[in-house]
Amino acid sequence: MLNAIATDTVIRDGRIAGAFPDEIHEGVAWWVAACFVVMSKARQMAVAHDGHPTTAEFHRRFCRGAINAQHLGCQVSSLGTADEAQLLHAMKALGSVPGAWLTTTGDGERLTITICLYDADGQPVTEDTGLARLREMIASDRVPIPVNDHAKGYITERRDLVEAR
Repeated sequence: MLNAIATDTVIRDGRIAGAFPDEIHEGVAWWVAACFVVMSKARQMAVAHDGHPTTAEFHRRFCRGAINAQHLGCQVSSLGTADEAQLLHAMKALGSVPGAWLTTTGDGERLTITICLYDADGQPVTEDTGLARLREMIASDRVPIPVNDHAKGYITERRDLVEAR
């Protein structure tokens, strides 16, 4: 695996989090999204971020990973900048779909990137409900490979779901 991570350190406590760029890198967002879509068999999901420039790139990679997960053709509703409550509202408005919220904390010298995953009921994905399996998929290099253009899903900008709240 290129740019391997310490999965036991980064994927734990109900989230995916690590210091950037030492513990986590943008490729992790792709891996997490692809594995999450495969695990949940999601055909649609909502993704949002906190607006930090670093998070925006992780968000972009996450969306790309989700649409390239096997042949599931996942439709990603990209909310852009939104808070957690707005994400959960959008997930429900889309018909109770899974979601992800990406954030960055810290100062310029030490940034921590966090990816929180939610099931279709809006509940955080925990160790028992998928994080353990996701961690194992990444640790054992079983991240779904990208699919051809005919099999992949698509990303739709859905700022309307955030602004309508």
